[in-house]
Amino acid sequence: MDLENVDSRRGIDAPEAGYHPNLKKRGRIGRLWRQIFQFATVVSMIALVALVLNIVNDAFGYAAIENEIAPETLSVTGVSIEKLPQEDLVKILEANVSRGLMRRLENDQSFILRTRENVYDLVIERVVEPSVVEQWSLFESIFKRGMIFSIAAEKYPEAEVRFESWLDIQFIKSPQSGDAIRSGVKTAILGSLWTIMIAFLFAFPVGVGAAIYLEEYAPDNFLNRVIRTNINNLAGVPSIIYGILGLAIFVRALDTITSGAIFGYADATTANGRTILSAGLTLGLLIMPLIIINAQEAIRAVPNTLRQASIGLGATQWQTTLHHVLPSALPGILTGTILAVSRAIGETAPLVVVGASTFITVDPENVFSKFTTLPIQIYQWTSRPQDVFHNIAAAAILVLLFLLLAMNATAIFLRNKYSRKY
Repeated sequence: MDLENVDSRRGIDAPEAGYHPNLKKRGRIGRLWRQIFQFATVVSMIALVALVLNIVNDAFGYAAIENEIAPETLSVTGVSIEKLPQEDLVKILEANVSRGLMRRLENDQSFILRTRENVYDLVIERVVEPSVVEQWSLFESIFKRGMIFSIAAEKYPEAEVRFESWLDIQFIKSPQSGDAIRSGVKTAILGSLWTIMIAFLFAFPVGVGAAIYLEEYAPDNFLNRVIRTNINNLAGVPSIIYGILGLAIFVRALDTITSGAIFGYADATTANGRTILSAGLTLGLLIMPLIIINAQEAIRAVPNTLRQASIGLGATQWQTTLHHVLPSALPGILTGTILAVSRAIGETAPLVVVGASTFITVDPENVFSKFTTLPIQIYQWTSRPQDVFHNIAAAAILVLLFLLLAMNATAIFLRNKYSRKY
């Protein structure tokens, strides 16, 4: 049967006249927006790749290193210092450094208790004193290798040109130092982990509890709507404001607690409230609105039919929330929490206000210790005028990125493991 004739008999115009031009127009608009989205994706990927390549370019490359004293001139037995026993290495230290420095090193740790590797490192640091006179980026080291060696032979004939990976195991295991060659991020990594752990332990239970109340128990009245609106606004407050809040509350008002003085810690007077505990609590305040919002969205996404079925079988509201709502919302809650913690681990401004140290060589021992973090360490190194500190700053950025990627991978794993389909 001819559908067009049927439509005509019914008084209905054939759709082809106005339908096809409109379809072509919508198709052109759809293709245009698809191209815009593809372009935005390509631009974002190019920016990300450029960022990573720029960091990697500074973290590796050739370096010309000169020694204050040649290592081969230090041994009187003809044996290289790498093979000398500990007793001979101590004698080299005594012969080449001041008595005051020897006494200070002995007070820090007796040479009898030190390992041979530790004494050897002291000889390299205090006697040989290697220093980087010039360094080249990774791309220069790959494409201009011959030119690098010729420049080094002409300008630094006594220097050793070697390929340096500023990111290595020694860099991870070493504390901060005034010399870029010996400096590391061990203290900063421990400080970051301590502060993030405290922030998580403080913000997660409080944030999830608040989300449960607002979604499952709070009535829809003016007061609760104001609370929800203010939580959303707090998520957009600049982080420096949280730093000022932490300074006023945790560092000054509660300094007897956050410094450990109330618990009798010996170093409480020197810490003066500017401790890991204050920093962790400040970061906890920073991420708490994000945790509340993400937990609310996860709880809201649980089907109401699940609640109705549980209550219909005689369960109380709390039993329904505990045994049905929370397990179903757990993947979203954990994912949002870890993403919020990922933001906190990269924060610098609030920690500077709270009192993070820009130079510290002692690893934190407890929550009342002085501290620094990876972002603070990176900031301090990038502000140095020496180019070699910029290289180790790039290596520290790679460490920070690895921690962030590990946390995001954990979020994906937890989301996939506990996700439920309805």
